[in-house]
Amino acid sequence: MKKFQQTITQKIIAKHSDKKYVEEDEFVLSKVDLALSNDVTTPLAIKQFYNMFFNISEPKLFDKNKVVIVMDHFTPNKDIPSAQQNKFTTEFAKKFKIKHFYFGGCVGIEHALLPEEGLISPGDLIIGADSHTCTYGALGAFSTGVGSTDLASVWSTGKVWLRVPKAIKIVYYGKLNKNVFGKDLILSTIAKIGVDGANYKTIELTGEVIKKLSIFSRFAMTNMAIECGAKNGIIEPDDITYKYLLSIKSRKFKINEDLKSDKDAKYQEVVEIDCTKIFPQVALPHLPSNSINVKDLNKKIYIDQVVIGSCTNGWYEDLYLAAKVLKDKKVNPNVRCLIFPATPKIYKQALKNGLIEIFLNSGCVVNPPTCGPCLGGHLGILAEGEKAVATTNRNFIGRMGHTKSEVYLANPVVAAYSAIRGYISDN
Repeated sequence: MKKFQQTITQKIIAKHSDKKYVEEDEFVLSKVDLALSNDVTTPLAIKQFYNMFFNISEPKLFDKNKVVIVMDHFTPNKDIPSAQQNKFTTEFAKKFKIKHFYFGGCVGIEHALLPEEGLISPGDLIIGADSHTCTYGALGAFSTGVGSTDLASVWSTGKVWLRVPKAIKIVYYGKLNKNVFGKDLILSTIAKIGVDGANYKTIELTGEVIKKLSIFSRFAMTNMAIECGAKNGIIEPDDITYKYLLSIKSRKFKINEDLKSDKDAKYQEVVEIDCTKIFPQVALPHLPSNSINVKDLNKKIYIDQVVIGSCTNGWYEDLYLAAKVLKDKKVNPNVRCLIFPATPKIYKQALKNGLIEIFLNSGCVVNPPTCGPCLGGHLGILAEGEKAVATTNRNFIGRMGHTKSEVYLANPVVAAYSAIRGYISDN
């Protein structure tokens, strides 16, 4: 049989589809290692799940240990409807004895919590009823978002239909400028290829710069793969990947030397990005693709709020970077600065190392781990006419509140400087 040169994404999909290889645009039925949902997407999936078994008194999950539910969007309950849906979800989780059910004091933002809990391994195939499930590509997994109906089907069968995506290889070269991180690289990339430039494609992030990035900058980049339409973002696992996995209480995994793209793998396009031309970024309203160097702003943009956190930039490294800027400084009196550690463990680490004290002394509000402000849910809603700098991943119209508010995306350093200055600034 002819040997097909495969990308890392094709190899993972092929293995989970019991095939030696898969071709672009081929439809395959793939086994799922993990099925994720949250307090917003789970209730609909539950209803669809029961509908599939309307004539069976006792429906069954394919594997209660491979279902993960994280109550991270509206908890603590923000209102009566969220309380009702959380109660509905909690009853389901208890009924089916779901092992990985996170609520109350163990809730973290799902896409930081799962890696931290050791639930993700290189080569896994993960689906989630949340568009930023693509985050786990930073660990060399194929992970992608689906709808709640698809999730219900996975709960039942343990499998998902996939169309094998074409691949775009993005090569990052050169030297990083001061205060440039993964967030800036991916914002610049989205600006280059557009919000739909990778529709239903894999973006494979490679090059000398990627090899030197921290795992947390890598998470930020794969997290935002969906913002250019990608089916998934992925980075080949390397020493940095395995060092991170060994540092957490991870399930056992094997180092697979073949978990990388073949030398002659087929790519629809290869994009080369000179990182020496990238400086701290800000994405202007109302798309992540409206990203420019902060230094190229032609006027001062005064702000009302800063949000530092989310599944994109709520890791300890992000909080540390922000705290370095805020130490012995005060938040501008015209600005609300909100801090959201991504998980309880990150919160405790920040508390132990004095970061929380720095934030409080500077005038920040420190919040529990939640997705609340990112989707305009709670704990940071914008009023009409207000402007916010956020380390989140989207700045669509009305994303964080009123449809006539504005969100500017940036890294934690830019966000912290902006909180002090009262306008968008990178120093």
